[in-house]
Amino acid sequence: MSAPQPLKIAEITSLIKEILEGSFPLVTLEGEISNYRPSSTGHLYFTLKDESSAIASVMFKGKARYLPFAPADGMLVRATGSISVYEARGTYQIIIDRMEAAGTGDILRILEERKRSLAAEGLFDQDRKREIPEIPERIAVITSPTGAAVRDILQIVRRRNPAISVVILPAPVQGPEAPPVLVRQLETANRYHMADVIIIGRGGGSLEDLLPFSDEAVVRAVAGSKIPVISAVGHEIDWALCDFAADLRAPTPSAAAELVCPLRDDLADRVKAAAGALEAGIESKVDRIRLMMASFSRESLEMRFRKIEQPYLLRFDDAKESLLESIGTRIRETRHRVEVLSHIIEGGNPAAILSKGYSIVRDAATGQTIRSAQDTAAGARLHIIPGAGTIRATVEETHS
Repeated sequence: MSAPQPLKIAEITSLIKEILEGSFPLVTLEGEISNYRPSSTGHLYFTLKDESSAIASVMFKGKARYLPFAPADGMLVRATGSISVYEARGTYQIIIDRMEAAGTGDILRILEERKRSLAAEGLFDQDRKREIPEIPERIAVITSPTGAAVRDILQIVRRRNPAISVVILPAPVQGPEAPPVLVRQLETANRYHMADVIIIGRGGGSLEDLLPFSDEAVVRAVAGSKIPVISAVGHEIDWALCDFAADLRAPTPSAAAELVCPLRDDLADRVKAAAGALEAGIESKVDRIRLMMASFSRESLEMRFRKIEQPYLLRFDDAKESLLESIGTRIRETRHRVEVLSHIIEGGNPAAILSKGYSIVRDAATGQTIRSAQDTAAGARLHIIPGAGTIRATVEETHS
């Protein structure tokens, strides 16, 4: 038997194209947009997928301009178009003529719910965010060690300021194994104080590819980092929940490197400008001092000093006179009080009273002072003390 004549690739592809396009001239599909990539020419390229399958999709500029909404990854849409085979690649796709939003896709809905929950806990609050160091000495980068992101970051740092060192903490950036590794590397960087700032992220990808950076554990680790964190996930139109928890969000890993790595020439210019401003300020002050000193002479200095001194001398003289007057008044008042008290004391002095002719009479036996005739009796011996000397006497009789 002779072998069957082989078909050319173009022939089999043409047959498949004829069968598919003839069988599905117009279909309506419902699915979730993924890997959305608008082109610069206005055409829209993306994938429509459901729980188990996916189909490449394209909407050309002429139809896309009439869309009543902006497509985005995770959006659930209803698309109407025809099945087409792209012969050059041997792939099939749907060319969409009309498309309408059909709701929120499962992934996007889950992310929105998670976003609301974490925001309610305060993980995205602005007052939690810290300042990114202006001139870091070391940058930690948590990303895939083989991806374009790490190469771009290293290249930019090397170009802008090679004095800044970079520590690479390798981690997978997509798939279910990525979140625990990302969390572990964040904890490692904090535990050993490995850097002044952390960049965590990856290059662009579909919504599913970026999911590890919206994992709850990763978001909490970013929010809880003691080291400031820059989130640089995907391209500018991409987003992840890490963007909201980080201290700063960069549209791309390259942009993160530029934000955190100042140009060495700029720093040198700033230092030079500051030095110039300081020198100019010092020279200006010195010139002002010289100008002020030029107007001074010994005579003018003495005159200026006299003008300053004179009011104080007058105040001093006034204060001295006031003080002396106050002291004199106090002395006179005190002297008067002393004289009054002296008279009072002298008036109560027993010796002064006795010198006026009065005497103290006491019982010679008991020493008791006799104040009344009833205090003694006839025959009692008395001791009489006049102003000078003493007298001893005997009572002959008493009269009350």
